[in-house]
Amino acid sequence: MRRGEVLKLGIVPYMEGKEIQLKAFERIKKGEADGILILLQHTPVYTIGVSGDYDENILVPLEYLKEKADLYKVERGGKITFHGPGQIVAYPIFNLAKWQKDLHLFVYNLEEAIIRLLKDYGIEAGRKPKYTGVWVGDEKICAIGIAVKRWITWHGIAFNVKTDLSYFGLINACGITEFGVTSMQKLGINEDIEKVKEKMVDKFSEVFDIHFNEITLDRLAVEENAKA
Repeated sequence: MRRGEVLKLGIVPYMEGKEIQLKAFERIKKGEADGILILLQHTPVYTIGVSGDYDENILVPLEYLKEKADLYKVERGGKITFHGPGQIVAYPIFNLAKWQKDLHLFVYNLEEAIIRLLKDYGIEAGRKPKYTGVWVGDEKICAIGIAVKRWITWHGIAFNVKTDLSYFGLINACGITEFGVTSMQKLGINEDIEKVKEKMVDKFSEVFDIHFNEITLDRLAVEENAKA
């Protein structure tokens, strides 16, 4: 079975989360694990992927948007989306050479992990042919935007557990105008977010055939410094 590590954090500013991803990326590149799964929440932030721009899919004046949340252009695929408290952001930093060098399969498996998680709560979720992510009917509950370098993945998924969905009203989330967004809470499931994280780890382990040992952020930093 593949060697994995999981890092569970609380609410982290977006740019701090990016630095944590880069530390994990270096650890994977050095072969110290096959995959590291980072689970956290972000302070309110809008991010725009490589196929988006500031002059599209924002429905309010840019300055007003920046008053509501931070705004960054980032390396992942896709257009604009929102991250905030009540949403689990999962960053799988995986060496796809240990699986298959197939980004479409990787995204499919990310979706599969969330579909299985939701099934445990009695929520029937699925895919839409034209769009990535996980859907409940015509509303997206989990967005996906990844990047890859040397077949090591970063960025990842944003899963709405009890997110304040009003933030999505200021944008066309993921550039999609005809469909909406939802959350577990909106669907009537009021679950503790830490319990959802635990279930997410189990589903990732099952779908990706990887065993995770939990690590701390301090250990990640120590490992990096030891190799410097």
